[in-house]
Parts: sequence; structure tokens; C-alpha cells
Amino acid sequence: MCGLCGFTGEVIDRDAVIKNMTDVITHRGPDSSGIYSDADISMGFRRLSIIDLDQGSQPIYNEDKSMVLMFNGEIYNYQQLREILIAKGHRFCTKTDSEVLLHGFEEWREELLNKLRGMFAFAIWNKNEKSLFLARDFFGIKPMHYTQVGGSFVYGSEIKSILEFPGFEKKLNLNALNNYISFEYPVPPETFFENVSCLMPAHYLWYRNGEVEIKRYWEPKFEPDETMTEEQAVDEIDKVFEDSVAAHRISDVEVGCFLSSGVDSSYVATYFTGQKTFTVGFGEDEKYNEIGYAKDLSSQIGVEHHFKTISPDEYWGNIRKVMYHMDQPLADASCIALYFVSKIASEYVKVVLSGEGSDELFGGYNIYHEPDDLAAYRRLPLGLRKALASFVQKLPFSFKGKNFLIRGSKTTEETFIGNNSLFTMAEKRRLLKDGIPATRPQKLTRPWYDRVQGKDDVTKMQYLDINVWMVGDILLKADRMSMANSLELRVPFLDRKLFAVASRIPRRLKVNPQNTKYALRKAALRHLPEATAQKKKLGFPVPIRVWLREEKYSGIVRQAFTSETAGKFFNTDFLTGLLDSHMQGKCDNSRKIWTVFIFLVWYDIYFNGASHEPGELPVVK
Repeated sequence: MCGLCGFTGEVIDRDAVIKNMTDVITHRGPDSSGIYSDADISMGFRRLSIIDLDQGSQPIYNEDKSMVLMFNGEIYNYQQLREILIAKGHRFCTKTDSEVLLHGFEEWREELLNKLRGMFAFAIWNKNEKSLFLARDFFGIKPMHYTQVGGSFVYGSEIKSILEFPGFEKKLNLNALNNYISFEYPVPPETFFENVSCLMPAHYLWYRNGEVEIKRYWEPKFEPDETMTEEQAVDEIDKVFEDSVAAHRISDVEVGCFLSSGVDSSYVATYFTGQKTFTVGFGEDEKYNEIGYAKDLSSQIGVEHHFKTISPDEYWGNIRKVMYHMDQPLADASCIALYFVSKIASEYVKVVLSGEGSDELFGGYNIYHEPDDLAAYRRLPLGLRKALASFVQKLPFSFKGKNFLIRGSKTTEETFIGNNSLFTMAEKRRLLKDGIPATRPQKLTRPWYDRVQGKDDVTKMQYLDINVWMVGDILLKADRMSMANSLELRVPFLDRKLFAVASRIPRRLKVNPQNTKYALRKAALRHLPEATAQKKKLGFPVPIRVWLREEKYSGIVRQAFTSETAGKFFNTDFLTGLLDSHMQGKCDNSRKIWTVFIFLVWYDIYFNGASHEPGELPVVK
């Protein structure tokens, strides 16, 4: 697990430039660094040693040193691929999974990617062809960003490396702000920096002769098998999950596990008898503190449990540090909690397993119930439903069922833009200053829905979440928060073999009146107490709603909302109105408030030059 960066072209003092780009991602790999340079390219690398601790440093070369590899990730089937490649005549100098990528690319070129099992983002430079090849894993677990500056192509695991490249002009991408206000996260492939893109999951990129060529090599397609019985589904899930966890535990260092009260991480943790689990929570309220659940389960399954209760001041005092490591604003309040649990884990282990991806693959989010909840109402004539929706929308007050009538008059494609959705279009236009784009989020989601026409609504929602929400939020924060603490995070649910099973599960065994993730919970029940296996989806709860009604923390936000920075982008009267209504208990505006506040804190760091040191409460200029 590492970080990488690089650039092509003629650059003054290129050795100093690549060193600066590499140094700013030292947290991704504090164990060692590596640099390769020739007249055409400079490549930098930071290593967190996990496999072949003594000989696995990068760069890695092929036999005649005509190809150079730098790699971030883990390949879980590297031993099998290594044997195949040796039989084909390739000579290996190390026992690392990294070297398998290089020889595999020599042998199979782009076809290598679909032979891999793992998480990865890597760069291969071919000296003879003067070509650069970049690739990203199937689900986007590991990151890769790129841009072009003059005649140079610049890339990096984190955007902060690219910002170090001389001649790069740092500008805010206003369209990213437009999308962020709807989605709460930077929607890929765009980033908050103009002209900087992220390579999408399951894509590769060629840079040669000054041209960029990008292609998709795999797609997570759902093809439900309606003949599959419940027993077959449960058997297949349990078997392939055990295999995936075993593969994800391959390491030359100790592997631990994150543990919440939910079924996903608990299912993973059952394979960790005698090892370590890690949990964080807030206060005494079980709604925000899963430590009690995790302690009980850890005792039952026989693991050594480590935990921490995060105080409000600790949380708020680390917002700046977290936003610096995120590279981009992310309004998911749980990312700061994830920073803390990663920090605790890093004191004991170098690698942890976590439960990300389960909800998207097996149908776990509570909102996936909505198609069933609306099914009976949607049987009414569309004209009648639209008339009712039009009438209630004009009413100046809210009432129970108002949102139901509005959403019931629309299709899933119109209402569901991902697991999170925030400001309405009317609110968005009131919030953003004139001149800042304010487009409908459906403009962005429509191309994804077009690829799953004819599928049931739950499958459509899953597909959108896998390709947008999971990439822009779930996996982004997982990578950045673990790497901020020099910790490798592995996700056994996001395994191609596991997806092959998940893709065939019929809808009735994913979301039904009994529960979400129905078949997965039945598989987990073979290993877990029923209360844990059947526990309702909770997420990673953070008491932002409560804190924003306290004078101390709402005062910090109010200062940000009335700052000079806020006035550049937002109508501040609208912002303070949202805060006032929330503080008075008239409505819960916490997510809307938090989304804007986090953007302002992030902007203050990356554009105003504010400190990102921990311990300081986030005051915005």
C-alpha cells in the first residue's frame, strides 16, 4: 500500500520537483521512497511495506529494464499469476505482488487487468515506446488523478502531489461545487480543481505522443437469476465471502479489522478470532455510540477489542486536518470518525479489513425500500399523481405524507440521485451566487440510468450507487482517512468473485418487506448472533445535528457563514437562515449546514492558505 506520482516532459530542476511531489504524500508510505527519472519522465513513490518487506521497494523493472512500474494496492492472486508467468519464461527478482503486474503487462498488455483479483492503481513507463500506462481497479478502491500542464502529463494518487507541479495553475472548479451542493461529495470524474480529473474505476489510460486515451475494461453488471433459491443464495454468499476474506488477509504483517454494530464489519470480524478489532463512538447515546455492541460481539467471537470515545472538541479540532488529507470537500460527517478509528488501528497494525461495498452489492441501504413503499400508490393514474403532487408542493406548510405524494408522482430516475441527496433545485438557486452553475443533478445521473434500462428499480439504484456514490464518497474517504494514518484498508466485499455472486442474487433476496441485504444477513447469521445479523442499517452515526444546536459549535459555523469566503459563493442570508431554523428546532437542516461549512473549511485550507494542524477549531477567513 503506497502512493505514487509523476510527470512527463521537460521540466526545470526535475529531481527537486519529483521529490516535492513525493514528499507531500509521505503519509501514504512512510517506510521508504523511490524515484525513477530519465529525459522523458520522472516517477515518485512512497511505500508502506506489507508484502516482501525486504525486497519489495519500488520502482520495479522488467528483465532488460525497458519498463518501469510504480504500484499502489494489493493483488490477491499474485502467487497464481506468478507461477503462470514463470512458466512462460519470465524471470522474477522479488516475491512481491508488484512485480507480477509488470511481467503480466509484458505478457498480456491491457488484458492483464481482467486477470487480476485485488485493489490497484499503477503506472508503467515503457522506455522504448515512450508510453505511459495507468490503470485503476474494478471498483475504484485505490485512487488515481491526472492533468496536463503545457506539454507535461502529470498524475498522482492524491491531488496534493499535482498541486506541487510547477506551472500548474490552481483554480476552483465551480461545476464541482454545483454538483457537490446536490450530492455532498465531489462527483467523479471531475474534481474541485479545474482540469484535474480522477481516472474512473475499471478504466485504463494511455499517454503517448502527447495524447490521452482512456478506455473502460470492466463493468459491474447485475444479471439476476430468478431461479436461485434462498438456500442457494446463502450457500454461495457464505462460501465466496470466506474465500474473499482469506485472500484479503494475505500479508507479511498483522491484519486487524474495523468493527461497528452492523452486520457487514461484524461478518468480517468473525474470521479474526484471536486478533484485533477497532471501534469509535460519541458520548453515551447508543444512537451515536456503537462501542457497547462491538465490545459484546468481540467478547463472543474471541477478539482483542480496542475502542475510543471521541469528544466533540476532538472531532471539531481535527476537521481541518481531515479536509487537508481529503484533498476535496466531503460532507460525509463519518469521514472524521473514520480518521479516528484509523488512527487507533494504526497504533497496533498496518492493515485492516472493513465492510465497505456490502450495501451497494447486496442491497443494504434503507432507501432501497422506497420502490416497495411507493408501489401501491404508483398504481394510480400518473395524471392524478402529478396533479396531487403539484397541489401539495404549492402549500406553504409541511405535513406528514407530503414528500410521499411528491416522490410517488415521479420515477426512480427522477427522484433517486444516489444514496445522498440534499438541496432542492429551488434551494440550490437561492444558495449559490449568480454566475455559479446550478444544474439539475439528474443531468449527471441520466447516463448511468441509461445503461440499466429494463432493470428493476432496486437494481437501478444499486448500479448508480456503485458507480457514483461509492466512488465519490465511500471509497474516497476510506482511502484518504486510512492513508492519512499510514494504514492499509482492505475491503473484502469489493471482490470480483464476490460480485459475480452478488450480481446474480434476485431482487426478492436483496430487498424485501423483511429487511435489506436479506440473503447476506442469512449468510452472516451462520456466524453471528441474530440481533447483529438482522440489525437495521445504521451507517456511521455522528451527532452533528445535536452539536449544531449548541452555541459553541453553531457559533463556529455562523462565523464561517458570514465570512468573506462564504460571500464569494453563497447568499449568506440564506445560510444564516438555515442555521437559525435548525437552532430553533423548527427543522433538521444539519446536513445542509454541514455541507456548506465543510466546503468553506476546505477552501480556506487550499485557497486561503489556512493551517491544517489538528487541535484548532475551524475558523474561516
